[in-house]
Amino acid sequence: MSQGTMLEGKVVVVTGAGGGIGRDIALQCAAQGAKVVVNDIGASVSGEGGDAGPAQKVVAEIKASGGEAAANTDSVADATAAGRIIQCALDSFGRIDGVVNNAGILRDRFFHKMSLDEWDAVIKVHLYGAYYVSRAAANHFKEQESGAFVHMTSTSGLIGNFGQANYSAAKLGIAALSKSIALDMQKFNVRSNCIAPFAWSRMIGSIPTDTPEQQARVAKIQQMTPNKIAPIAVYLASDAARDVNGQIFAVRNNEIFLMSQPRPERSVHRSEGWTPETVASHAMPALKSGFYGLDRSGDVFTWDPI
Repeated sequence: MSQGTMLEGKVVVVTGAGGGIGRDIALQCAAQGAKVVVNDIGASVSGEGGDAGPAQKVVAEIKASGGEAAANTDSVADATAAGRIIQCALDSFGRIDGVVNNAGILRDRFFHKMSLDEWDAVIKVHLYGAYYVSRAAANHFKEQESGAFVHMTSTSGLIGNFGQANYSAAKLGIAALSKSIALDMQKFNVRSNCIAPFAWSRMIGSIPTDTPEQQARVAKIQQMTPNKIAPIAVYLASDAARDVNGQIFAVRNNEIFLMSQPRPERSVHRSEGWTPETVASHAMPALKSGFYGLDRSGDVFTWDPI
């Protein structure tokens, strides 16, 4: 892990930092000089239970390396509790400069089988959680005229995936939330960006390995360790990224991608307007060559991780 000063004097909150991607981001933020609030409720991948141990363990790692950190076990899925996460930074270190919204759970299910509870739980942690924590920090950022939000999105939302309607909707919603924050708060020198991480972690450790094809897929994913995500998260939280705002990046092992954002691609018009029949006979044939397939992430990122 690189040591440096990119975050010297800054206080950063990292949610879901008791393990996986969040842990490595917290460790690297500390290694770059930040004081870190390590937030994790210590729940299972599906969001059940709670344990202060994971957050405390990461804090101990940071302190053992000479850094400063505080543990917090409040849930991002509750507005009042999310406010306490930011208050923990203020009480412990006197300020807040960066928020990394990383906390997440999975409750995968094909859409026609998904329960209301499975939908609601995932949306609450990912999308509501990103909003609640960001909103709690927003006025502090506004008053000090500085601050950085880093949100974890996913190619499951940006591109698509099976059995993840709840997760995909939340993650695409986070991308839109980030852009809205960037637009609303740019005048206060506050930035908001997203990362879509490819990494082997506890959250995706339940991928089936019943067939040779599934085993090969998992072997590829296991190459992409969580520590590969942390450098860009640290950068985006730092002043070095002062001109980077409203962007979506993906990180895949040693590759960093700038992801596209929806823009018009082609158009068709008729001076007299449209009828359902002319939409069928004219508009759709003219636009069809630009249609997107029902791709998943692996259909777009077809090469082995570099």
